[in-house]
Amino acid sequence: MKYSKNPITDSIYTADPAPMVYGDTLYLYTTHDEDELVNDFYTMNDWRCFSTKDMVNWTDHGKIFSLDDIEWADARAWAPQCIERNGKFYLYCPVHKKDGGMSIAVGISDSPTGPFKDLGHPLVDEPDWNDIDPTVFIDDDGQAYLYFGNPELRYVLLNEDMISYDEKVGVCKVPMTEEAFNKGSHDTGTSYGEGPWFYKRGDLYYMVYAAFALGQQNEHLAYSTSKGPTGPWKYGGVLMATGEGDIFTNHPGICEFKGHNYLFYHTGELPGGSLFHRSVCVAEFDYNADGSIDVVEKCSGVSEV
Repeated sequence: MKYSKNPITDSIYTADPAPMVYGDTLYLYTTHDEDELVNDFYTMNDWRCFSTKDMVNWTDHGKIFSLDDIEWADARAWAPQCIERNGKFYLYCPVHKKDGGMSIAVGISDSPTGPFKDLGHPLVDEPDWNDIDPTVFIDDDGQAYLYFGNPELRYVLLNEDMISYDEKVGVCKVPMTEEAFNKGSHDTGTSYGEGPWFYKRGDLYYMVYAAFALGQQNEHLAYSTSKGPTGPWKYGGVLMATGEGDIFTNHPGICEFKGHNYLFYHTGELPGGSLFHRSVCVAEFDYNADGSIDVVEKCSGVSEV
């Protein structure tokens, strides 16, 4: 049996993993932490894609979309997610709008590996800084949802074209309650921080996210569940704990691939790693009979499938 290694790539710093299964291939979209920092802050200019058919051998597809492709944005190529609909691929990306705040861009392609072409304007552009970390899911009835947000969790109902949303419904704010996201130290008083990952398994909807526990400054991963796509949400527990020496952020991406369940996350494990130089890793996990998930441990890699 062959085994992979963590981090998945050691050629560049990567973060914010977003897996997408299409056909017999798992595509992994990531951000890219540049080696040289600007103003001692996250310096991120493009998005990358990697793919595998067996979880061991990965193909690096390089840069698939960048700030250079988005005329109205000037910085912060942050956490993306990609989805396919009607033969086209849509990459949702948070960026800093020129003379504005954070907004959500959409890259469109005929191929999962790009190149992606910008929609030409923001999909979501609110007068605050909440519009980051989009996560997208198409439900069984065809309705697509785009969740996002820090410090609040918000969502829009995407239209079938995937590049516009129901403006009559508008941007919906999820009630940030302790029942939904547990008591925590982030701005809403709950543990919810950022990096939501929305999906469905059976009849249960999951919201996995980067969280802040009381008394902790580094993020851990937690999850909540619901019987409906828009809540009400119920806190499920810690998914991946922080550990000694961990970096400030973490970011979840979950998928099922060839009968196995995987949690993608990031750490500072590569040489030179830091809160601004992160590396994507993966761990396999199982669900309990009731749909709950036990704490997933960081690991050295996963076996071939």
